[in-house]
Amino acid sequence: MLPISNNASTDRPANSKSKTPEVLDRKNLFDSLKPYLSFHHRRLWFFLAVVLLQLLILLSAPSIPLYLSTAGTPNPSPTIPKLTSTSIAKTSIVSTVNNNSTTSGSCPYGKVYIYDLPPLFNSEIVKNCHDLNPWNSRCDALSNSGFGKTATGISKVIPDNIRPSWFWTDQFSTELIYHNRMLNYRCRTLKPESATAFYIPFYTGLAIEKYLFASNSTAKERDQHCKMMLDWVSDQPYFKKSNGWDHFISMGRISWDFRRSKEEDWGSSCIYMPKMRNITRLLIERNPWDYFDVGIPYPTGFHPSSATDFINWQEFVRTRRRNTLFCFAGATRGIIKNDFRGILLNQCYNESDSCRVVDCAGSKCANGTSEILSTFLNSNFCLQPRGDSFTRRSIFDCMVAGSIPVFFWHRSAYLQYEWFLPTKPESYSVFIDRNEVKNGTSIKSVLEKISKEKVIKMREKVIEILPKIVYAKPNEGLEGIKDAFDVAVEGVLRRVKEREEGYKWK
Repeated sequence: MLPISNNASTDRPANSKSKTPEVLDRKNLFDSLKPYLSFHHRRLWFFLAVVLLQLLILLSAPSIPLYLSTAGTPNPSPTIPKLTSTSIAKTSIVSTVNNNSTTSGSCPYGKVYIYDLPPLFNSEIVKNCHDLNPWNSRCDALSNSGFGKTATGISKVIPDNIRPSWFWTDQFSTELIYHNRMLNYRCRTLKPESATAFYIPFYTGLAIEKYLFASNSTAKERDQHCKMMLDWVSDQPYFKKSNGWDHFISMGRISWDFRRSKEEDWGSSCIYMPKMRNITRLLIERNPWDYFDVGIPYPTGFHPSSATDFINWQEFVRTRRRNTLFCFAGATRGIIKNDFRGILLNQCYNESDSCRVVDCAGSKCANGTSEILSTFLNSNFCLQPRGDSFTRRSIFDCMVAGSIPVFFWHRSAYLQYEWFLPTKPESYSVFIDRNEVKNGTSIKSVLEKISKEKVIKMREKVIEILPKIVYAKPNEGLEGIKDAFDVAVEGVLRRVKEREEGYKWK
């Protein structure tokens, strides 16, 4: 170890060398620059500013667009393309698939457990399809996993490559459609302890159908199946754990068919039963003021088997030549005083050069016909008054055909299908207050004022949302596209996740 010198500041180490002339010259040079290196000297600040600017240019170089580095290559001035259905199509088809993509095995909101209910509550009801309706058999309508028979008589309306995707589907068949899809759902779990939500495959609407139209049925008969189901489900440990908050069910009719408040009234009291209070209910028409009612699309006749089928259909309705301004498919309600449908029919008949009518008196339009499909495909707009209730299946038949719906009640769609339709109603539909029509407003004059460019944009929005309002044919769903089933079930799972941190009443 070297000794420490007390005079280290003055003594030079023994091995140090004397300074060479070169070292002396460098020292002299440094001394000569000292005045210029002072922070009070203007030249130093100028020098530092130049260096800093060069550093900034170097650091920003990776973000400079490549076209700026190509010297001598002139860039043409950007032009705004003419708005046509074809120009929009190039991006719409891509976004339809990508924005609704599903990854096999991806379950960001959790998984669903399906209760294995006694056959009394589902399969036996379907087996007795001949007895469900007092007027005719329901067996054809409930066949093919709820999709019904293959559509016939549409060869002159639909291209050959898309025709296999069409069926005569019953508007009250969602219970079967959802059950069959759920059994093959990618986010299904066989372990209830790992489930986020629990699905109850009870065919509620089909169970009461037999008694809804029987003149001698009793309130007890209309309630019996629902009461038995709730007794069974409420006895399950996972129902007891949550009091039903994480349970859901598909009910294949409108909410009002299950809201009987008096013994002598229409329908079942299923929704008013205490054990049903916290269960989420998927219905083709909801009560907008009941949190647990969720409106889901009516099933239409279009059930694509692949993403290709779906894209082909989108392109078909996009490029379809439409010769009629607006149309109406429906019939008057003779027992209703000042029936609004009668007013619409009169306007259509008086404007026959602009409006096409399909008379649906009786049951001629039940579950769709080729004439209805052809009418919607040939019309820019379709009139959608309320049906027997506030909604009607025709809303979705119209949009699937690429026709723009015209509403007269907010409750027909805007307050019903919030998970499925755009938040801006004017982007895909037209609203005309029914009272204005009653007071003489011409529907034709309102629709004629909408520019062609606006019509193209509105139709493109309708085509964009088609995945959310149709039910795909494969029980596994479509690869890369989320259909109405996917949107509904993911919505339920998302709700359950949100409730886990929220308030629950007992």
